[in-house]
Amino acid sequence: MNYFDLKGKKAIVTGGSSGLGKGMAEGLLEAGAEVVIVGVSDRCYRTSEQLKKLGYKVHAVKGDIGDRYGLEELFNYCLDKLGGNLDIMVNSAGIQRRNKCEEFTMEDWDDVINVNLTATFQLCKLAGIKMLEKGSGKIINIASMLSFFGGYTVPAYAASKGGVAQLTKAFSNEWAGRGININAIAPGYMDTTMNTKLINDEGRNHEILSRIPQGRWGTSEDIKGITIFLASKASDYLNGTVIPIDGGYLGR
Repeated sequence: MNYFDLKGKKAIVTGGSSGLGKGMAEGLLEAGAEVVIVGVSDRCYRTSEQLKKLGYKVHAVKGDIGDRYGLEELFNYCLDKLGGNLDIMVNSAGIQRRNKCEEFTMEDWDDVINVNLTATFQLCKLAGIKMLEKGSGKIINIASMLSFFGGYTVPAYAASKGGVAQLTKAFSNEWAGRGININAIAPGYMDTTMNTKLINDEGRNHEILSRIPQGRWGTSEDIKGITIFLASKASDYLNGTVIPIDGGYLGR
């Protein structure tokens, strides 16, 4: 038996147009799943077309998950693309705002919490309702190293990702016995556009790399394996966990 085979499975990946989200979507597609990529810009269409040319069954849906009043409609539109069925929900979309704590604005706070935490709660709930009907499903949230640490100049992001970790456990407590596996991935320092400022800061870049035993930043390729694992039968007895993919950073 191939415990990692996702043939016939239906998945939604928010933030799947680029970066880690794109890597996660690619991993699911490579394992045989049909995937809807949700993105806030037209990039989702370009990404979808690129993947279709490789022979994958993929759809693009443009929408803002930060619009809490339109999110259920967006979710249902994604479901329609999948024929009304859903096996895998990946909440990968996220935003970042950086500023000193004493200068951090309420507008930036609200934006980050709304996209990173509130939308994740809503989508877990919407996906869970659908999955509970059939008694099975996999939900994958994206936590962070800042689910464990406080970070620097990112109070809203740290709070949102701490919240994602606890939210994952809370849902697991209620749904694990009802056929749903919900877990979170905590990426380490990844070479994505969200971290461009850190990568370009020579001092911070050296500081970060010196703590990563593998000696490099992570990439979207590094996130594929754990995504396939958490979406597949191989993780059927794993629930409520926050799994670091960090090149050994937390162990240093």
